[in-house]
Amino acid sequence: MNGINVRRAFDQELKVLETDLLRLGTLAEDAMSRAVWALKEQDVELAREVIAGDDRLDDLTVKIEGAALQIIARYQPVALDLRTISAILFMAVDLERIGDHGVTVAKSAVRLAEEGLVKPLIDIPSMASHLKKMVDAALGAFLDRDTQVAREVCRMDDYMDDLEHQVFRELLVLMLETPRMIRPATELLTVSRTLERAGDHATNLAERIIYMVSGKVERASQHRRPKSEKPGAEGLE
Repeated sequence: MNGINVRRAFDQELKVLETDLLRLGTLAEDAMSRAVWALKEQDVELAREVIAGDDRLDDLTVKIEGAALQIIARYQPVALDLRTISAILFMAVDLERIGDHGVTVAKSAVRLAEEGLVKPLIDIPSMASHLKKMVDAALGAFLDRDTQVAREVCRMDDYMDDLEHQVFRELLVLMLETPRMIRPATELLTVSRTLERAGDHATNLAERIIYMVSGKVERASQHRRPKSEKPGAEGLE
């Protein structure tokens, strides 16, 4: 194979790999969105579907990892090409873990279905919606090789943290006022913490994209609100 044909073959295989990564992102987003919907609507059947669907994410992640390693072995890419394959490998892991967090939320939905919710859910669905925006933006930045959008994903995580703090404050007050609500309220605290961790995985995606494009390491913390600033409540419901 001459150089032009090798390049064409590499680009074709990379395109398939990128398509699979986007599919994985969609599955991960759907798992979390459906799990939070199941929690809000007390839909046990939907929650169990999310749990059962975890194997699809695992299988696709394994497929991506295997294909990426084959490409590295076959073409021995360097520079940007190598960073792109490496980014896909790491991003697949983070997306799979977001899907795992969706399964965790679905399990909480099953456990809480018998007791009912201690309060109407507002901020937790907002966290799920914001997480989807973060992942969508990160995947778009990956396709467009756009480091500015990737940096914006890092900044978006501040709002996710604000929402998590809001949920914590409200549930803490509820538990202090009504001790019998401690167990179900603690379950909801776990859900909000799980969503916050999923947001951290979205910033991991952004970090990988920045390195892939620029070859420079930038941490999400470089683009976020200073830790000395207290989380604000602006825009919180």
